[in-house]
Amino acid sequence: MNPHPPQNKAPSVKREWTPLELAEMKTGKYLGQIHRPKGFASRRRIKPEKGAACYHVMSRTVNGEFLFGATEKEAFRRMMRRMAQFSGVEIFTYVVMDNHFHILLQVPDKERWLKRFDTKPGESVGAGEARLLAHLSKVYSKAFLKQLRNELNSFREKGMEDEVEKLLHRFKDRFCDVSLFVKELKERFSRWFNKQNGRRGTLWMDRFKSVCVDGEAALATMAAYIDLNPVRAGIVDDPMRYEWSGYGEAIAGSKRARRGLCKALNLPQDSWEGKGLARYRLFLFDEGLSVEPDSPSLGKGRKRRRGIKMEARTKVMEQKGKVIPQEALSRRVASFSNGVAIGGEEFVKRVASRYQREMGRKKERNPRSLSAGQGGFFVMKE
Repeated sequence: MNPHPPQNKAPSVKREWTPLELAEMKTGKYLGQIHRPKGFASRRRIKPEKGAACYHVMSRTVNGEFLFGATEKEAFRRMMRRMAQFSGVEIFTYVVMDNHFHILLQVPDKERWLKRFDTKPGESVGAGEARLLAHLSKVYSKAFLKQLRNELNSFREKGMEDEVEKLLHRFKDRFCDVSLFVKELKERFSRWFNKQNGRRGTLWMDRFKSVCVDGEAALATMAAYIDLNPVRAGIVDDPMRYEWSGYGEAIAGSKRARRGLCKALNLPQDSWEGKGLARYRLFLFDEGLSVEPDSPSLGKGRKRRRGIKMEARTKVMEQKGKVIPQEALSRRVASFSNGVAIGGEEFVKRVASRYQREMGRKKERNPRSLSAGQGGFFVMKE
């Protein structure tokens, strides 16, 4: 018989470190890393081992300062789109606010996505590598790519094929990773923002927050939450009137924004005009309904929630989620207010021709119709 019977152990209590104790933490295993003693938990990203995955990511400016105006929001959107193309990430929807951003995105299966850079049977030697270098041109300059090619050729002349593979894998490792995508996007935007505004130091409050999202209902709800941010903030009364969001961009005619929202709604990518627009608009005006202080649904202890007015919701329901052509056109015109030609077809042709000559562009820009039944307007760029 055991002379020392087991005793009930007291429940373990997680150690809370004081601010001064944290300040005195020693350097960790790697240079620049803070040592975290046992019991000090750190937040980790949840990533599936294989297959595609969807995430809602969000980050806020340092101290929550309102730093972003129209130019900054547009610059962020352009960088986001470019980095998404480079990283292999697909944007479902997004919103860029004055002091933070939200993005709903899908990261594809990395192993499958990287096959595009393999040399296929019947192709010439190095065809896959050529596609990879062409892909790198989305974010790297011609000078950088020339230097990279010289470095690869130098390794090959010396018979150092292992070094060639290591160098190419350094780029491939950056694809299809949510952490690297957001990290590089934030870093690129920070450098641009600081240079434009003559400032130094960090722009963002902390590492970005992320939530892994799965299922049709969850994706649609998260997309609506993101696109309703400007309404919740009291900036607009209708989410389509906010330009720097996936929904606002889709209403303005962006095909990529429409494809992203259709995927979030689990609809065919070409179904925006048919089902996507009406279904999502009805869903937005349902999800975004404001909760007033005297509302029975408020409940005890719940706060007032700013959002869509009941009259606006009723009107959208009566229209069955459809957007009046004149309203859609007004949003599209607003999106072309920064120096892009809009007008009759012949006028846009002349402006496009002059633009091509003065900018030294090889590619000719043909006038594009805003859409049928919208007054015969043409634009230089979709």
